[in-house]
Amino acid sequence: MPLLSKKSPAAFGLLLCLAALYRCATLSGSGWDHLLVPLAMLSLLILALLLLKRAGFSENALAAALFPLGLAFFLRAFLMPCVTSDYQNFLSHWVEYFRQNGGFLALKDPVGNYNVPYLYMLAALSHLPLNDLYGIKLFSILFDVLLAWGGLRLARTRTADRSVWLITFFSLLLLPTVILNGACWGQCDSVWAALCLHALACALEDKPVPSLVLLALAFSFKLQAIFLIPLWAAFWFAGKLRTHELFAFPLAFFLSISPALMLGKPLGAILSIYLEQAGDSVAWQTVNYNSPSLFSLFPYRFSFSPAAPKLAIAAAFAFMLAVLALLFFRRKHLDGTVYLLAAAALSLGIPFLLPYMHERYFFLGGILLVVWACLWPRHTPAAAGAELASLGGYHAYLMGRYLLPLTLFGTTWAQLLEGLCMLAAILTVTVTFLFSLYGKKSVSL
Repeated sequence: MPLLSKKSPAAFGLLLCLAALYRCATLSGSGWDHLLVPLAMLSLLILALLLLKRAGFSENALAAALFPLGLAFFLRAFLMPCVTSDYQNFLSHWVEYFRQNGGFLALKDPVGNYNVPYLYMLAALSHLPLNDLYGIKLFSILFDVLLAWGGLRLARTRTADRSVWLITFFSLLLLPTVILNGACWGQCDSVWAALCLHALACALEDKPVPSLVLLALAFSFKLQAIFLIPLWAAFWFAGKLRTHELFAFPLAFFLSISPALMLGKPLGAILSIYLEQAGDSVAWQTVNYNSPSLFSLFPYRFSFSPAAPKLAIAAAFAFMLAVLALLFFRRKHLDGTVYLLAAAALSLGIPFLLPYMHERYFFLGGILLVVWACLWPRHTPAAAGAELASLGGYHAYLMGRYLLPLTLFGTTWAQLLEGLCMLAAILTVTVTFLFSLYGKKSVSL
């Protein structure tokens, strides 16, 4: 049968790819938008195919992959015109500031409350004849592809089954939170999360220095990478990286901010962004921002003691220390499965316990659970529960209302169910982590 026969999935996939490009070419905007947006989307499609080709997939496999690939890009192209309040109130103004003040030269100014590597992209965008909205979203979609590639690399460290690699790649590329985060919301969580996945994959492939470099880049983009950073202490005391190699992290971080420093931005202003990001939520006096955290289990207007947030922070710190202590005491018996489960436990458990969390702060943990479920399909319900919990928060922000508006003792059903789903996912991954740590066969492939 011909490779692209009319009835083959590849043919439907090719049609979806063409539909995505057509959608990009007909978006509202200038003539440059009609040219550059479809060209950029076509480049990202080719990049995805090249990454799969690099993984060793045959031409027939790549042809079959056109269907999920075309669907993933068509959904993103469909959502490209969506405008959220984050874009209207913040991102668009930041790009315009760069445009009016010399582009990269304005990096020295106190513009935006994102870390400087992301501001580099906004400054570059101010020089291009491209609609700011589309440029911001295309940047995130680029990292959606790299995120899926990172998931494939993680799966490859645990199994030689190529079908699992492919399932992981497309599960991440088609994950609703991933699609909505970048293509709809215009957020950049796929950037730091992709860097974290590749950092973890490098660590599991015994490439400690590249691992630390990627981890530093993730942290330079977003503070939330700190949820995963403690795991590298386990790599260190297990002997997977040496003490002198740890200096790769601060060096890479310094190099990532050095362009802004050379353009005149004070080091204090760069580093203070991390404190500002942590303090902005506190200033609003709200302990939860649509996130499926521990605080979603309480009524929205519940009057917490001033000590409650401090106790929650202490609990998150204690959880992190407990995971590291378990890894330390079993440091001679650790394998890739244990590290992957520990990464998922840390990236979900820490934000679940912390106050002032936003709906997007479970992004990395949800991604790692999907990778885990692709490797061990019987744990799919845990990954699905975490995804649904996060989607509830996305719905609350994007739609301006809760999915289930009914209340129970002052708590919306939506938030209560989201919190319970996330709690169940965390308990599942933590228990599985404990089983894998002590050599139980229940987690073997």
